[in-house]
Amino acid sequence: MKSDFKILLINPWIHDFAAYDVWAKPLGLLYIAGVLNAHKLDVSYIDCLDRFHKNAKPVNPALRSGRGPYIKTAIKLPKGLEDVKRNYSRYGIPVSWFVDDLKSLNKKPDIILITSLMTYWASAVKETISVIKEVFTDIPVILGGIYASLCYEHAKKNSGADEVITGQGEKVIFDLIKKHTGFSIKNRFNPDDINALPYPALNLQSKINYVPVLTSRGCPFSCAYCASDFLNPNFYARDPFTVVNEILFWHKKYSVSDFIFFDDALLYKSAKHINLILQKIIDSKIKVRFHTPNALHIRWITLKTAKLMFMAGFETIRLGLETTEFENRKTMDKKVDKMQFQETVKYLKQAGFSRNQIGAYLLYGLPGQKNEQVEESIRVVKENNITPILAYYTPIPHTSMWDKAVSSSRYDLESDPVFTNNAIFPCRKEPFSWDTVAYFKKIIKE
Repeated sequence: MKSDFKILLINPWIHDFAAYDVWAKPLGLLYIAGVLNAHKLDVSYIDCLDRFHKNAKPVNPALRSGRGPYIKTAIKLPKGLEDVKRNYSRYGIPVSWFVDDLKSLNKKPDIILITSLMTYWASAVKETISVIKEVFTDIPVILGGIYASLCYEHAKKNSGADEVITGQGEKVIFDLIKKHTGFSIKNRFNPDDINALPYPALNLQSKINYVPVLTSRGCPFSCAYCASDFLNPNFYARDPFTVVNEILFWHKKYSVSDFIFFDDALLYKSAKHINLILQKIIDSKIKVRFHTPNALHIRWITLKTAKLMFMAGFETIRLGLETTEFENRKTMDKKVDKMQFQETVKYLKQAGFSRNQIGAYLLYGLPGQKNEQVEESIRVVKENNITPILAYYTPIPHTSMWDKAVSSSRYDLESDPVFTNNAIFPCRKEPFSWDTVAYFKKIIKE
């Protein structure tokens, strides 16, 4: 292999009605970067969502936990969404900054890897790739990530990438490099061994303001609205002590205080997994904060686990409740019953968590869902003295609810993933209404 072989990794823009950095990081892409770095390859990374870009205004240091607003630029509404009376924007660095970043690379890349997240951000992926192609006309661009995996045919046809891959990139990265560049690299890691992988290359970012952590991949549940079991068909848990060592590494070397658990099933088999992790963190006496935006399975929170969470430094608790129609939820998921929910809230309160720290996600915009059902769920959550948080439903291909979503929508969901945007409530027959959203927000605050 030539000595100046270079790989460029890119996190694309977002196109949406609203976007905010709530601990969002392209962890899969950064894991691939970590693998490439471990092979001593020349790796560069451009984050089109970089809030700490060298040209950006300084970020307010008072914003705790690493969250904050993206730079945004108004753009045209996508075709077919003219009925939505909301502003639409490109979120992330300006196009000119991106072009300058591409042109200022110390070496021309031999291959470019770009990830994708939400399916309805497909147009942002396409725009990102089109800009790349204007600067590097002859460099292969490989697209992977969630959109690429869930909407493979659409991505192949519309993204502009030279190749689209599905699933975990660590398994195919070196085959792709050989296929598109002719250079052969022997993988030193077993991609099926989650404990063997090096840490994600978060050090390639402009600033490490928080660290996302995966203690496992996959989920033992198969909820009707979730594609986790499609994206990760098998469940793998990391060794608890490797997780602790990673947290200690980022905290001690980079002074990181906020850690975000990205697991789909963080508390699964807690006695042999998360409880051991938390006890080790407590024993280390480090002062950190943990956040759970992906939601926790309610049935697995025991009093012991709740106490360990509190002592270890959990600050943001999000429960995957989804609905309080406990008797009629079997077709949607089998997560929790009424008694388990009430007991979990009691355990968290006994452990020391306040109402403001505990939020319960409630799905809104489900096919056939009535406003009265959502209002009742909000009421039940408030009666338990925790915070209701509306989570707008996104129709996702390859889920068991997808066919029902398609038949319930006022849009042709199968024609373009832009119509699955949860901000427009695509599975409600009536057009988007701010009045309905405002009403729910009002009763949550009352």
